[in-house]
Amino acid sequence: MSHPPAEIGAREAALEALLAFYVDAGVDLALDEAPHDRFAEPDRPQPRGEQARPAPAPSEPRQPAAPAFAAAASADETALAARATARGATSLDELREALAAFDGCALKATAKNLVFADGTPGARVMLVGEAPGREEDIQGKPFVGRSGQLLDRMLSAIGLDRGSVYIANIVPWRPPGNRTPTPQEAAICRPFIERQIELCDPDVLVCLGGPSAQALLGVREGILRTRGKWFDYATGRRTIRALATLHPAYLLRQPAQKRLAWRDLRALRKVLDETAGAARS
Repeated sequence: MSHPPAEIGAREAALEALLAFYVDAGVDLALDEAPHDRFAEPDRPQPRGEQARPAPAPSEPRQPAAPAFAAAASADETALAARATARGATSLDELREALAAFDGCALKATAKNLVFADGTPGARVMLVGEAPGREEDIQGKPFVGRSGQLLDRMLSAIGLDRGSVYIANIVPWRPPGNRTPTPQEAAICRPFIERQIELCDPDVLVCLGGPSAQALLGVREGILRTRGKWFDYATGRRTIRALATLHPAYLLRQPAQKRLAWRDLRALRKVLDETAGAARS
């Protein structure tokens, strides 16, 4: 039975969309032509001549899981290497080059581009999000998708734009499928964003979303309890003011919360005006 060309074209388009979804999700290997529930399958018969390994006696002491200890040690070594690499950069350009050459974070292998920063280095305001998304990964710049467009409008509402701020993320590579970065991935990348803040040396640091505030400000509460509060942040050169606010991606899902973000933006504008007046006097 033959199928109309239109039906065949629709099926091919659907398959291409499915494959694109798998690639974005990080799936790169097919184990079988059809999915199987391996947990529901009965135990397979053991080959002849091969005896089952006897279970250890109850009194036999268990050996420590060496691979787990080795993985933990490896993660600690990677974090130390990241800190040493970040500290060795004396400028933002050197830091970008060092980060591009750093292979300690597995996200680098699945991302298309390093998403380092956008805006003006040395700006009075630095904004830090969590991790890039699909559009950011394609263009190599933070906050260029729908959430970035909203962020542009938020900044414009208080007289700022990308030319008057500096924007970055905790994690500079896109996690597969836009998943949340693991604590290990964030810990490995944190020395780089901390050095980035130090080299940018802004007057005010704005943490966009809970993960950014938790990583940089050490808070444990959720963003709805943390937003609108001011913190002290030590850049390594001096102590500056830091503000936690809602991430634009969250505001796209919860438009009613934009009123809270507006309060935070007005508070940011007030502090910028006060510090500018103090500098002139």
